[in-house]
Amino acid sequence: MVSYWADGYLEKLCSGEKAIRHIKPGQRVFIGSSCGEPQHLVSILASNALKVTDIEVIRLMSLESTPLTMIANKEGVQSFDIRSFYLGSAKPRDIATNMRFLTPINVSAVPRLFKQRHLPIHVALIQVSPPDDFGWMSLGVSVDITLAAAQSADLVIAQVNPQMPRIIGRSFVHVNDVDLIVEHDEPVLTVDEPPYIESANMIGKLVARLIGDGSTIHIDPGAAPHALLLALSGKRDLGIHTEYLTDGIMRLVSEGVITNRAKGCKEGKLVASGAIGTQGLYDFLHDNPAIDFQPSDYVNAPSIIARHHNMISICVAEAMDLTGQVAADALRYNHFSGVAGMLDFIRGAAQSENGKSILMLPATSNQGQTSRIVPMIDDMAVVVPRGDVHYVVTEYGMVSLFGKSLQERAMAMISIAHPDFRNELFQKAKKMGLLSRSRELTEAMYGSIYPTKLESALDIDGETLTFRPAKPVDQRRIQEHFYNLDKSDVVSRFFHEKTCFLSKEVAEVSQIDYVKDLTVVALVGEIGFSSVVAVGEYLLEETQNIAEVAFSVSKQWQGKGLGRILIAKLAEAAHENGIAGLVAYTAPGNKGMISLFKTLPYKTTSSYDGDVVELRCMFSEPLD
Repeated sequence: MVSYWADGYLEKLCSGEKAIRHIKPGQRVFIGSSCGEPQHLVSILASNALKVTDIEVIRLMSLESTPLTMIANKEGVQSFDIRSFYLGSAKPRDIATNMRFLTPINVSAVPRLFKQRHLPIHVALIQVSPPDDFGWMSLGVSVDITLAAAQSADLVIAQVNPQMPRIIGRSFVHVNDVDLIVEHDEPVLTVDEPPYIESANMIGKLVARLIGDGSTIHIDPGAAPHALLLALSGKRDLGIHTEYLTDGIMRLVSEGVITNRAKGCKEGKLVASGAIGTQGLYDFLHDNPAIDFQPSDYVNAPSIIARHHNMISICVAEAMDLTGQVAADALRYNHFSGVAGMLDFIRGAAQSENGKSILMLPATSNQGQTSRIVPMIDDMAVVVPRGDVHYVVTEYGMVSLFGKSLQERAMAMISIAHPDFRNELFQKAKKMGLLSRSRELTEAMYGSIYPTKLESALDIDGETLTFRPAKPVDQRRIQEHFYNLDKSDVVSRFFHEKTCFLSKEVAEVSQIDYVKDLTVVALVGEIGFSSVVAVGEYLLEETQNIAEVAFSVSKQWQGKGLGRILIAKLAEAAHENGIAGLVAYTAPGNKGMISLFKTLPYKTTSSYDGDVVELRCMFSEPLD
């Protein structure tokens, strides 16, 4: 005769103290993850530390509400050993001091450890919502590896907490599948929203430009990701497939930015394996049919991640070196969450159609005293190999390392480092052989601040063109632009026939200080792989305080207004930088250049010197 689950519930009901006494010496005890930690059960386990022997605590690396690790560190105490799954570099002091307890592993692989009994779980301490009418209890804010632990443990002790939200998905365990039940009402662990940090805000705004409408995103908890979520308020039809849902994600759902309509996989659903946030977030998740919590071997599987359309992985790096190697650590205020799944999402997004992998990296630490971009990572573990790195964003710009040589990577990383550290990094790169010893660092790389406000985008003939100031990483593409110009356009630009455009010459165009010399380029194509189709430059003649301008536009893009956009940006920048006016020298037959100058809102004068026409305008003489 089949028993009714409610009868079994009553039979399994006991006190926390009685339940914990079922744990035997030498057993492995799994503890529910992060904000889903069964605090009451863990507290009782800790209070019985002197009564238990050789208990191995298994968990995802987490900020502990009860100091089991501290107990394990006590001399002469044989109560606990700790095994924390954590893929981070373990550089912060509070992690490094307990490094021996860490097990580096991709979180997607942890459930297999449990299910195949490679790491047998003897006891699982989990926290669940009260059972529904059919006896199902939700794991709530922590499904991740907890479901696999509950399914494979020899003994399951469930803390039933009325405050645990009932979250829909593959997140349920049945009363019949647990062995002991402890009812205890207590607040679920919460995490406040991260603090405002100006550098994080700047990084978030830059990353937002890489995210198109209809993208599916994975995003780590943290200050820079939180700033990014705020910057996404103008996007449309974003989707979510991520490790943790946060308050920032909830806010975008309420604004209609996140609709999950274009994911290509589980459309209409916010898919995650856990939640970290405030009580307001947990209230939002409770019985919400738009939520679909899945275990880590689904959410973090690269093959599943790759199924999504325009999948974008956004993670936070702790440090990077000039070759692209990545060190990463999570933070105390987000319970050290997110790092164990970093590589899973980076690789999954890279395999997605039109997918992107983005690393957010604040340029400095220790209040600006230490560069997070270093010559070579040699004092901490590498979390992401350099071959897996695509986009990198600091508050000083963004670059793509995908497909780039080591010298291109070195220059790219130096260009987005804090200006105070660029020369040191440059010199170290030369000593390491990443750059040729003859290469020189221009004034632009020493301390220039990239003028983001000069950036803009425009759709022309079905293509999106990006107009922005040149960066050191543009050197090769500017060189290719010059090589691809028609002979007549080369003569118009350089005043003589020219068949060779040496790297050293082109470096003067791409490495600029944005004040005395400025180059604005027009690019078409994906960021990091775009082609330069037009170049506008000014160079200050300091004795006269006037800047000479020059332009070149690829043949197929001539007659489409690119020159007008470039000269307007150059004039705007020159005026703001205190330059008195612009001057250009051209051939009398170059009607395009003469007409271009006359598009400016200033009086233009022209004078002839043999075969050369001088065009001049002063910012103090606007048109009437």
